[in-house]
Amino acid sequence: MESYKHGIIPRHPLSQHQAFGDRTPTPRRKHYSLGLVSTLSFPVIVSTADAMLKASGVTLVGFEKIGSGHCTAIVRGATAEVRISVQAGIEHAKREGQLLSSLVIPRPFPNLEVIFPIGSHLMDEIHHPSRSRHSSQALGLLETRGFPAIVGAADAMLKSADVELTGYETIGAGLCTVIIRGRVAEVAMALQVGMAEAKRIGELVAVTVVTRPLEDLEQALPMTSCMIEEQPEPLMLPIEVKEAEKELIELPDLGKLPIRTKEP
Repeated sequence: MESYKHGIIPRHPLSQHQAFGDRTPTPRRKHYSLGLVSTLSFPVIVSTADAMLKASGVTLVGFEKIGSGHCTAIVRGATAEVRISVQAGIEHAKREGQLLSSLVIPRPFPNLEVIFPIGSHLMDEIHHPSRSRHSSQALGLLETRGFPAIVGAADAMLKSADVELTGYETIGAGLCTVIIRGRVAEVAMALQVGMAEAKRIGELVAVTVVTRPLEDLEQALPMTSCMIEEQPEPLMLPIEVKEAEKELIELPDLGKLPIRTKEP
């Protein structure tokens, strides 16, 4: 036993392998990797995630936003697939001029996913392992600095084209992003009008169009999961239906009825 201040901390016995620093993976360590790419804009991180998903067979865990415009896309999958995905994300973010950093973590310990917000998607993935369906519609994202500009741009876009407003995102430093959904031509038209309105009111920061987004990406965006498939409302029927009492009519005795004779 080892004393520590006023308490006593039991010393856990180490196995022979642990005593010599053996880091042999335990059964709890999974054979997958995590990939992270960070940018300075929400529309850019969404288009980066789209490029990462379409480059290899990885799953999008989600987005992490830590303020001052810093956004990170997190994917998981086989190590080789994650490396390909992260490289595609790096190249896309560099083309946009917004790459901050990137990371690949092979075989992360379970405690890492428990503490950091990178495991919230795990149970959903277990129940829905394959989610690669493409949407027939496009996503449009417009980012401004300042809330009035994003509200004015959203209003102008809805009035100028047949699009649907699905949500908005704030990432700090005054950056706001509005998300619309519709046919590619309608989304492009709406974004043109929204850009002009955003510039008139405040500061336009970034614009992105994602054609045929994967369902994984749509599920990770704010308020968008409910827009993927509208489920019909169930028909609510009463458990017990009380029938109205029927009035009984007494029939006459057929034997007592007069018999009509035909006259000659």
